[in-house]
Amino acid sequence: METALTPINSNETQILLSPKHEERHDDIAFGIRSNYVPKQTIHKSPFIVANTHEVSLTHLKEDCIIPVFTKDNEITLSHQEFIEVTQKCISKFFPDGSFEQPEVRVSHQIKGRTSDALHIAAKDLQEHQRTTYYERMAFIIRIPAITETVNGNDLSLTVGGVRAYNHDNLYSKKTHERFKFFIGFQNMVCCNLCISTDGFQDEIRAMSTLDLEEKITQGIETYNLSQHIQAMKDLTEHELTEKQFAQLIGKSRLYNFLPKKEKVKLPQLLLNDGHINTVAKDYYLDESFCRNET
Repeated sequence: METALTPINSNETQILLSPKHEERHDDIAFGIRSNYVPKQTIHKSPFIVANTHEVSLTHLKEDCIIPVFTKDNEITLSHQEFIEVTQKCISKFFPDGSFEQPEVRVSHQIKGRTSDALHIAAKDLQEHQRTTYYERMAFIIRIPAITETVNGNDLSLTVGGVRAYNHDNLYSKKTHERFKFFIGFQNMVCCNLCISTDGFQDEIRAMSTLDLEEKITQGIETYNLSQHIQAMKDLTEHELTEKQFAQLIGKSRLYNFLPKKEKVKLPQLLLNDGHINTVAKDYYLDESFCRNET
């Protein structure tokens, strides 16, 4: 879900993340929170569930094969390289290591076997005869050194990415590969268990790890942290009555059926029917985001 953000006033100072060239323990949070003291560890739910499961970076490195482009046998940029390049980019901005280990979720396992196991039944395969990799992978890296509390919710700056081999044509020659990169704040009190951000997100096309590193660094530098926080704080000052909310849901239902000449005059609606159903249901049922008590 994308949220329209209110821009900060032009006379306010904007804070853009930039690489740190020296360690400064008295101002870790780039102007957001000085003298950072780690909070008590919070039990974290998976950042996404769906049909995914958690794996370690070590598993990706040691147990998974790397797909290639079949026409020229050129290797693809692996999931672990994407994660490690992102860690390297973050370390430019946080050289004191004030970020957590990546949380990695994968799905769509692609299984195979070695040539010596050609005629062995699947149930009799030994571990060294199995090969595997994952078509899709998502990860996040939390940066607890930059935290903020907005309307009673603890927010932690989070960097992450999504990679899906099915977005690349592996049956052709090597070409630019697709990655999705995002940076924004994650709600540490209640998470809606999907990858979404109203911070910075972009689709990256890269041919090499150097290319990938350059574009991720540019993405982090582009992200305006102070504007994002101010927009979230401004949002807490607005509210809808039940009548206004019902009108919004009703108009959202009508949006897809508007005549084309009327639809082009309106902002694009980025919610589908499933999203709208969830919003309507949680208006009554969600413990954190339901209607106010009357």
